[in-house]
Amino acid sequence: MEAGQRVMDLTSPLAMAAIPIFFITTYYTDFILVPSKDRQTVGAALLERGFEFSENESAYVVQVPNLNHAHAHSRIPSASSNESTGPPSTPPPSNVAELQIRTFKQLRKRGVVPFIEPDLHLVQCSGKEILPDDSYHSHSNGNGYTNGHSHSQENTFLSIIDPKFYIGLISALITQPRFLSITLAQDDAPSLLLDKSLLWLFGNSIAGDVDGELVPIFLDLGGLPLESTGIVCGVAGKLCEVERMGGGGGEHGDENGAGEREREGEGGELSYLSTARAGAVILSKGGSVRALEALGPLLETIEA
Repeated sequence: MEAGQRVMDLTSPLAMAAIPIFFITTYYTDFILVPSKDRQTVGAALLERGFEFSENESAYVVQVPNLNHAHAHSRIPSASSNESTGPPSTPPPSNVAELQIRTFKQLRKRGVVPFIEPDLHLVQCSGKEILPDDSYHSHSNGNGYTNGHSHSQENTFLSIIDPKFYIGLISALITQPRFLSITLAQDDAPSLLLDKSLLWLFGNSIAGDVDGELVPIFLDLGGLPLESTGIVCGVAGKLCEVERMGGGGGEHGDENGAGEREREGEGGELSYLSTARAGAVILSKGGSVRALEALGPLLETIEA
């Protein structure tokens, strides 16, 4: 489960160091926002896990074989948090297993119940770059997508992205969408995660897999303190375990191995989006079913 493991690789050293974070997966980049006071601690924790700081990109990049994702890195410009295991006075967990236990105990205590919005399917894509002659920028990365990085230091995403993308974005916002998340960063083209039913508003101004379907599992974290730690790592770690052990099985698998084929084909997609009051685990359609089956019992409140 490459994508889910990447989330774990990035967040587990910070969770073990009791550093609160926001985690934002975009089309090109993984962003981790941490309190500015913890910047040095974050740097040390990531360096210890095999990341190296790229002076050219002001980012941490993967340099070790078991973290095999060329575009994964974390930038550290913010002072926010959206993780959870316990109050700041609680000693950090000794291992990831203990971290998971604390995470789900805290979520149960706060009454956090995972849920899916019926018939809500998402796509993750990007604004498409254009060249001065109005032809589309065709550079591609290892995944076959346009790379999203400007071809001139003077250019910004405002000047090199198809204007129809911004018209589509405004049109989508006017509809009061069920789900829309946009990330704007200096070095990347705009990254968009939105309700698939709104794709038509953008025409041919976007790049990405518009045929795929992602399903978000929502966690209402409004009742947790901002300085809480461990949610992203705890939840992602548990879902990685579920996929490695073969998922939920039962009615979603079959004797001919269809469930296993689905896991191999689409189960590897796992991303996480932190907001001020919620977290969203974003998976393939089949992966979301297995994840909800796994998370439900872990977060079920036991009545006295």
